[in-house]
Amino acid sequence: MARIPYADLTNPEAKPIVDRIVAERGSVLHLYQMLLNSPPIASGWLNYLTAVRQQSTLPGSLRELVIMRVAVINGAPYEAEQHAPIALKEGITQAQLDDLNQWESSTKFDATQRAALAYCDAMTKNIQVPAEVFAAVRAQFTDRLMVELTATVGAYNMVSRFLEALEIHSHDKR
Repeated sequence: MARIPYADLTNPEAKPIVDRIVAERGSVLHLYQMLLNSPPIASGWLNYLTAVRQQSTLPGSLRELVIMRVAVINGAPYEAEQHAPIALKEGITQAQLDDLNQWESSTKFDATQRAALAYCDAMTKNIQVPAEVFAAVRAQFTDRLMVELTATVGAYNMVSRFLEALEIHSHDKR
């Protein structure tokens, strides 16, 4: 169970954001139920994550691959549960998802995926990215895609840290 109560979704300040979330995503997931304890934070979060997930030109398969890797590294099961079906729809295979813990020794990832995963690992585990890791990913991506990849990894590190600090899980009851 989450460490603090989920928000009252009927709160007049939250209502417009709830309506937007339902219109865009179909339902209000536990993550947003928690964020709505602060409607301004929930609104900003929604805008940012919508841009990362739906307005970026980063291929969906790479986006979801790094999101899933962040979830693995950070031990964020809610994040993984939410994104595994999306990753599969975007073209990541179940075998690749199964190998994310040992991607470096796996043969299931191509050069672009490997460069993105190394970059994701460096950003997530060490914050600073070694020059050789950056050079390998930079060789694969345009300036725009570098920004979008970096923002995706950073955003989903934020997501997993929020989820885990407040112990938000998909099996929670409201």
